[in-house]
Amino acid sequence: MIRFVTLGTNNLEKSSKFYDEILKIINIIKVDNEEEKYVGYAIEKTNKLANFYIMTPHDQKNATIGNGTMISFDAKTQEKVIEIHKKALELGAKNEGDPGPRHSENYYAYFRDLDGNKICAFASDS
Repeated sequence: MIRFVTLGTNNLEKSSKFYDEILKIINIIKVDNEEEKYVGYAIEKTNKLANFYIMTPHDQKNATIGNGTMISFDAKTQEKVIEIHKKALELGAKNEGDPGPRHSENYYAYFRDLDGNKICAFASDS
């Protein structure tokens, strides 16, 4: 249903290094990069079609976070959820919820990226 998602950043270089490190844990790689504007990520390189972008705002104003907005990445396993969360915190993210089961099923971890965007790492029990 969703083709791609974007998150704003106020420091594309720093944000790119952050996402390069945490997303490689779940085999998501940088596939598109327009210096000083955006960086795109996907599971594999296919015609530069990214599913997730970080970008500086088009209106050249500061990027801001959305209250109630969150992006969730499918980490596939509990171990990968833990690894992503740990790496994100090592790289300067803020903890928003330790790894663990939620809602009597599945496995989640939450953090805020370097710009304050809320990110979830997720693994399904099924």
